[in-house]
Amino acid sequence: MNAAPSKPLPHERIRLIGTPVGRMVRIDDFDDEIDPLQREQLHAYGLSAAHAVKVLQQQPMTVLLCEHVELAIEHAVSRHIWVQPA
Repeated sequence: MNAAPSKPLPHERIRLIGTPVGRMVRIDDFDDEIDPLQREQLHAYGLSAAHAVKVLQQQPMTVLLCEHVELAIEHAVSRHIWVQPA
């Protein structure tokens, strides 16, 4: 019987909105749907490619720990951020 793996393989990326609470991930990419100005703001907060963050909560918003700072991100944005296991 083939059981599904409990966590993604290192080469698999998932959307930030689907990342389980407590998981450490690295930012992989941003979809083109994110406005360029908003993308700049996310980069200013420390969300950039290969940067590690910890998911603290997913409801009612996605909350991340990024370099000792908690960031709350609306689901409309977090669904367009791709991450990989850290």
